Amino acid sequence: MLIANGQQVNLTFTAIDSATYVQSDSIKIMNRTHGGDTIIHWPDTMLVLDYTVGIPYKNIDVGSFKVFQNYPNPSADNTTISLFIPEKDKVKVIVTDILGREILKSERELERGTHYFRFTPGGENLYFFTAQWRGGSSSIEILHSGFNSGGQCSLEYTGSEALPKHLKAAEDIQSFTFSPGDELLYICYADSLESGIIDKPKEDSTYTFQFATNIPCPGTPTVEYEGQIYNTIQIFSQCWLKENLNVGSMIQGDQEMIDNGVIEKYCYNNEPDSCTKYGGLYQWYEMMQYTIKQGTQGICPPGWHLPTDEEWKVLEGAVDSQYGIGDNTWDGEGYRGFDAGLNLKTTNGWSEQGNGTDKYGFSGLPGGTRATSVVIFGGYFGNAGIDGFWWTSAEGSIFDAWYRYLYYYYPGVYRYFDPYHDLMFHNYKAYGYSARCLRDY
Repeated sequence: MLIANGQQVNLTFTAIDSATYVQSDSIKIMNRTHGGDTIIHWPDTMLVLDYTVGIPYKNIDVGSFKVFQNYPNPSADNTTISLFIPEKDKVKVIVTDILGREILKSERELERGTHYFRFTPGGENLYFFTAQWRGGSSSIEILHSGFNSGGQCSLEYTGSEALPKHLKAAEDIQSFTFSPGDELLYICYADSLESGIIDKPKEDSTYTFQFATNIPCPGTPTVEYEGQIYNTIQIFSQCWLKENLNVGSMIQGDQEMIDNGVIEKYCYNNEPDSCTKYGGLYQWYEMMQYTIKQGTQGICPPGWHLPTDEEWKVLEGAVDSQYGIGDNTWDGEGYRGFDAGLNLKTTNGWSEQGNGTDKYGFSGLPGGTRATSVVIFGGYFGNAGIDGFWWTSAEGSIFDAWYRYLYYYYPGVYRYFDPYHDLMFHNYKAYGYSARCLRDY
């Protein structure tokens, strides 16, 4: 929860795998603007901050009685329900149907902690599970997708789990501060997996972490844009276009792109077939459509945007087998990570068999670059089959922007911008690089 100018802003968290509920182990929150982090542990699912003084406020979710959404939901046969009570006492549970008729009822004394029930639905499509403790109540809806029309409902108590010893203890979060406009990175852990979301919270928000990966984005398998159809790929909580953008009118490599109201692109070696194979190559300002706002739509389809430098870091941490999301290795320059680049590259098409595993379906291609320098008039193309370059929407300096680079020989991912603006040898915004789009959260 954030409190700003007397108004409360609630940040709550949940997780799914495709459409199936996932119970998280913990959620780490990192302030990417000013540093510092904190962790909340299951069954705590709410972040509580004091917007004014910039330190976490007393957590109201840990000390609250609550029923958590059952999983799976909908259920075909039986489903698990969990509830948390902050102190030992009697708890009454009631199951009703859509008409309010009482189907099941029980009462038992429970210890402080999380408790589990197994519910088997009967012939109804919708049930309500309500628990009552010390005058308070908490309810959830249970959807039934099975065909047990003649079966009987049942509710079985299956056990409990002690409250974690360090459940968002106050001493764990005193170093975490927050100010309006700060960018926060949320990392959800479930078993051995992790999923990340980055955002600048401004209002009441519920963040749903996604643990599905290497599948088309649920609900959006393809996107039709400017006469072309792009596939999508879900990589944990990020939904990407699976292909590089190929939008706009081709111009020759010795021409510069200008703000003329027409999207322009380079095709490698001035060959239209290269755009079909690798996508277009774009100067940074053209890709951004002449704004410097990070995360702008730019030349992406509506509802999509050009990824920021921080969003690329989340992707890298999600696909690397050694360095996870939020690891400080991703803040470095040059080649970083253990095998993130290997896992992002396609399984063919790279020089000297420097192919990747494409483990997560990103399908990074070696589209090369349209380069330029002060000693060569106009522009020239190079390194198709060897290198793949992608812009971010994060400006590094007035002359340059952050970019990512996959090389046929290295398993890591290269991150860089040239702060010194060496026009003869180094990258700058007039180069032509590939562009990918990320769906708005």
